[in-house]
Amino acid sequence: MDRTTITGGVPLRGEVEISGAKNAALPILASSILGGGECVITNLPRVVDVLTMGRLLEILGAKVQHEGNRAVINASTISSTQAPYDLVKTMRASVLVLGPLLARWGEATVSMPGGCAIGSRPVNLHLAGLAKMGADVSMEHGYIRVKAKRLKGAQIYCDTPTVTGTENLMMAASLAEGTTVIENAAKEPEITDLADFLVKRGARIDGVGTDVVTIEGVRELHESDHDVIPDRIEAGTYLVAGAITRGAVTLRRCRPNHLDALLMKLREAGAIIEVEKDRIHLNAASRLKGVDIRTLPYPGFPTDMQAQMVALMTAAEGMSVITETVFESRFMHVEELRRMGAEVKIEGTRAVVTGPTQLTGAPVMASDLRASAGLVLAGLAAEGTTEILRVYHLDRGYERMEEKLRGLGATITRHKEGAAAAGTR
Repeated sequence: MDRTTITGGVPLRGEVEISGAKNAALPILASSILGGGECVITNLPRVVDVLTMGRLLEILGAKVQHEGNRAVINASTISSTQAPYDLVKTMRASVLVLGPLLARWGEATVSMPGGCAIGSRPVNLHLAGLAKMGADVSMEHGYIRVKAKRLKGAQIYCDTPTVTGTENLMMAASLAEGTTVIENAAKEPEITDLADFLVKRGARIDGVGTDVVTIEGVRELHESDHDVIPDRIEAGTYLVAGAITRGAVTLRRCRPNHLDALLMKLREAGAIIEVEKDRIHLNAASRLKGVDIRTLPYPGFPTDMQAQMVALMTAAEGMSVITETVFESRFMHVEELRRMGAEVKIEGTRAVVTGPTQLTGAPVMASDLRASAGLVLAGLAAEGTTEILRVYHLDRGYERMEEKLRGLGATITRHKEGAAAAGTR
């Protein structure tokens, strides 16, 4: 099993280019099922989840040519409408093929999703919406089975805003007969990026970015090209890396307007931030101030930045309270931070951080994708060497993270399984 070692205490300085957004790329790739012809997707991050989605499309029978950060997909015909457990268990976003398969091919069988261990993320809202559109929904032996000759437009209300639910229903509704209205829809930029791609292909979608999305179904979608938006969570992670190491970093090729909530909290903590059209420059404060954070659906503070901010608050003066409202079981990184000397208490859905604390290097274990990032940031700020185990989580969502951090001056090494301390990736 790969591990990463970090020798901390070095202020990060320099520029880093932000990769394409994993959470936009996955539904865009899944949506290729909705029509024939070649779709060319660029600015794809070279991460495990994106490669897994490509393999899933191939299992379904689509032709996928994946080279670097570009993929050419042709789903004119498919040979299967079943997404198998062995693949779906590694990535819950595999459920995104459910709506497209059903809408275009009349049926889909998808294993119940797996993925990060950050609490329950049920797909009941997806299924309730598809049922309202006329699908016959059943559960058999751990698989979701849906059938419909052709979906019908419907009025759908989501009890809570769900990102993958909104995406799945929006894709399904694109080929439905009539008009579908999704109320209390999620508003994340990744949903907007998916809608932009669907509209390029002939879909009729209004209201994306608001909590009411209206889709007028069409008979078919055609081919198109698309450039995936930059990853706002990767961008946020490198901003926090600059802040926690008391450095100065500049992000290239990012979307500052997607980061408003994070930028506000970093400024509140004392960081000096300058924003240009597609660049952000952060100059860390010599003294950080503790801030309170509450995770919320977009445009609120992103849950995917919670672990990184908990790490940052260990370096801030005073008490910080970070409240997690989106996912339960998302404080598993806290016990590992305590091993490094952090003063953090868990009180139900809140992490109470008392700082500043000089973290010290220690062996720690990652539990999920964003927890891994939080531990990397802690290691960058710690005295001595930190060894992070189970770093395969990082490969699911961060492209060339060690390489990018080394470009900013970090001393970080990836050790391959079975190898000595030599060898990096």
